[in-house]
Amino acid sequence: MIYSLRGKLTHKTNDLAVVECAGVGYACRATSYTLSPLKTGEEVFLLTHMNVREDAVELFGFGEAAELNCFRLLLGVNGVGPKAALSILSDMSPQGFALCVAQGDSKVLTRVPGIGKKTADRIILELKDKMTDRIGEISADTFSELSRPAVQNSGAAAEAITALTALGFTAAQAQKALAGCTPEMSVSEMVKEALKKIGSIK
Repeated sequence: MIYSLRGKLTHKTNDLAVVECAGVGYACRATSYTLSPLKTGEEVFLLTHMNVREDAVELFGFGEAAELNCFRLLLGVNGVGPKAALSILSDMSPQGFALCVAQGDSKVLTRVPGIGKKTADRIILELKDKMTDRIGEISADTFSELSRPAVQNSGAAAEAITALTALGFTAAQAQKALAGCTPEMSVSEMVKEALKKIGSIK
């Protein structure tokens, strides 16, 4: 089993990183969150998950343990494979995914390409009780901060998130940017407030 890789990044696409270690190039499927900061020619470190099938051996790379833990939790859900798990974690951060599952917000999951309502509901059902216990990297304080705004569950907030994602931001970025909003605010007010802060959200 390959636990991690440290070496030079020789090639990168929108869903793949090739890391050369001692002359051997390892191709790792990865999320946009992991791939975004990586630069070709520089040394990188990735935690890995090896998926063995009858016809192939695949390697998946992750920039942080929380993302790897989320990936493995998703693989444990009936009907969710590596491709779907990567799509979900490319659309939202581990913290955003944890918040989504804890709040039972299947609508956010269905915005991910290839994730239908039945799959989203199954993910919520099977992972809701496990999430905060299994992802040690998401501290109680961090999770509390992410969960604080009641606006997250309001209809106006859902519309604001939709508007922000239409502008090219991820659902996780939109949720975090709305943290200072209140349920009394209109959709336009929420969007304006979020856009003031969203440039500093990574």
